Parts: sequence; C-alpha cells; structure tokens
Amino acid sequence: MAEKACSNSSCSKESCEGCASAAKPNSFAVDMNMYSDVKHVIGVVSGKGGVGKSMVTASLANLLASRGYRVGILDADITGPSIPRMYGLQGPAEAGDEGIYPMLTENDIKVMSINLLMPDPEAPVIWRGPVIANMVKQFWSDVIWGELDYLLVDMPPGTGDVPLTVFQSLPVDGIMVVTSPQDLVKMIVKKAYNMAKTMNIPVLGLIENYSYLKCPDCGKEIRVFGESRIDEIAGELGVIVAGKMPIDPALTELTDAGEFAKAQNPYLNSALEVLRILDVKNK
Repeated sequence: MAEKACSNSSCSKESCEGCASAAKPNSFAVDMNMYSDVKHVIGVVSGKGGVGKSMVTASLANLLASRGYRVGILDADITGPSIPRMYGLQGPAEAGDEGIYPMLTENDIKVMSINLLMPDPEAPVIWRGPVIANMVKQFWSDVIWGELDYLLVDMPPGTGDVPLTVFQSLPVDGIMVVTSPQDLVKMIVKKAYNMAKTMNIPVLGLIENYSYLKCPDCGKEIRVFGESRIDEIAGELGVIVAGKMPIDPALTELTDAGEFAKAQNPYLNSALEVLRILDVKNK
C-alpha cells in the first residue's frame, strides 16, 4: 500500500508529526553476523594519534580475559593496525560460507584486523574513507565472533569516518577516551567527548597514558610530559578518571616482541571495574 501523502505544506518529513515518514527514521545499524552473540561493545577512542590507544585496548582485553570474560578485539584502525603485531598474530584468517573467523591470541582473545586479511601486512592501505568505513561494518556483519561478553573496538584517532560509522552502525554501550598529559589535551578530549555526546554514546571514563616515568633506582615519579590535568578535565565533563598509566618499558618490550598476551596492566584496574559494573547493570 502506498504511503499516504502529508497534508502539511511545510512538511520536512523527519520533523513533521503528521507525516508517516517521521515514524521511520533512517537507521544505519548493521546486523551482527548470525553466528555471533556479543553482549557489550566498548569503543576505545582518542582525539589524536600517538597516545597509546591500542595498548589501552589490548590491556583492557587482557584484564577482562584474566577474569574469565570472553573477549574480542575489533581493530577498526584500518590504515594503522597494530593489534595483530602486539599479539604475534599472522594471517591469513580463515573464512567459510558462514563468514570470517577471527584469530585467537595465546590468552584466548578473538581478534580481527585488516592485517589478518592482507597477504602483505606491511603493504599500505590506500583506500578512501567510505571504503574503510564499509570494511569496519564488515568486521561486524561478516566476522563470526561467537559468544562474547565484551568486544573492544580499537578506533583510529580523531572524529572522522570510522568513529562515525562505529557509533552509527554498531550497538556501542560506551567509550573510553585515551589521552596524554600534554597542553592540548583539554581541547582534544573535549572533541572526542562532544562527538560521543552528539551521537548519544555514553563516555565511561578517561584514561591518561604517559602520566609519568618511575625512576628504576629511587622510585621517584618523573612527569616527562608535564603535570597531569586529567582530573580537572574529568571534573569539568562530569566523567571519571578510569586510569593513569605510566611509561612502562616492560609493556613496550612485550609489544615489540609480539607477546602482549603476557601483559597485565594494573594501572587500568579502575577501568576494568567500570566495565564489570556495566555488565552487572545489564543482567
């Protein structure tokens, strides 16, 4: 049956209460693979690059896995993927009629990344934004994640195509914003925060990386990048500080060796509790 025309001459469809089209807003949501059952999708974002977002993602995944949760990492940083290298994973990932199978780390975390699909992981991904965004959606619709308690989405920096696609297409429960203690941090954090709020995505907390370097001899904390302002910013935004990570050479060594499955990052225990509380609330 044809849709009844609206009698309102100034009808803009989306805003007109009398128009049938107003009750049918455009949805960008993408269906999950039929062989997947993911309870919580958590985005890990940053307003700029180089703040250790992938390390935070992998650290949170390790902490959750060590507590018995079923965890996956969707590496949405298509042009700069680093998760497979951190865990020593090499493709190609297997695929069947039902979809693509993620690869498994030594600590049983499921991972999907563009680097697990390309024949040469060092080849650059020279794609335009829409193609990259579609690939991220395929990581949700075509990958067989199985049963997961948490899927962590490691997003590229900034507020461009991929974060927008993830926020619109995936059922994101909330995000963690990763930053560093540099002068521009306030503006950068607010950009990520305001984007999430515009998209109605809860901001679960702020995580500061490179907070300090601990002297191996005397134990003194050296503020390499200046004094932290994360508490001040969190107070202004009304969110919690979910972690402050120092510069830890041990974590860097595990990353470079492809052995991050062995890493335990106690500096993110507060962020872990935030995610666990989220799970309890939704039961």
